[in-house]
Amino acid sequence: MVSTGIRPLRAADLPRVVELEVELFGRGAWTYGMVAEELGALGRWYVAAEPKVLGAAGPQPLVGYAGLWFDGDVTQIMTIGVDPAVQHQGVGSQLLEALVERSRALRASAVLLEVRVDNDPALRLYAKYGFEQLGIRKRYYQPENVDAYTMRLDLGAPVAGGGTTTARP
Repeated sequence: MVSTGIRPLRAADLPRVVELEVELFGRGAWTYGMVAEELGALGRWYVAAEPKVLGAAGPQPLVGYAGLWFDGDVTQIMTIGVDPAVQHQGVGSQLLEALVERSRALRASAVLLEVRVDNDPALRLYAKYGFEQLGIRKRYYQPENVDAYTMRLDLGAPVAGGGTTTARP
């Protein structure tokens, strides 16, 4: 497990976010302008995962980022990205938990997202937190023409044990 702290994403983080975007999403990566526009858009909330390194001089490069959009009813996860060097070490879970917690604070009724049908690690993460598949969006991810599952987490009553999964209606 890598030890990270979650903090608001800042404009100064954009070069690192774009670097991770290219590494993680290739031809489908958001550009600097797209990330900057997204960060400043209405109803958006973005966070960064910053490693906690004992004895490190100065801030360390962020190892993950995530964001959501709130439309007044539901939140939509816009992105979650984790540096490949620290994947499968809990960073994605921390980021997802921060987004769900923020959604609850906003009193959203649900959290929605799209995820590539071939992104097994992300699908496992979302299932672990109680997201359910609603449908499929054909050729959603461009330019690769890869389908996406639409998924939803109902933000009903919290589950015993402090989890972020949902109670079924």
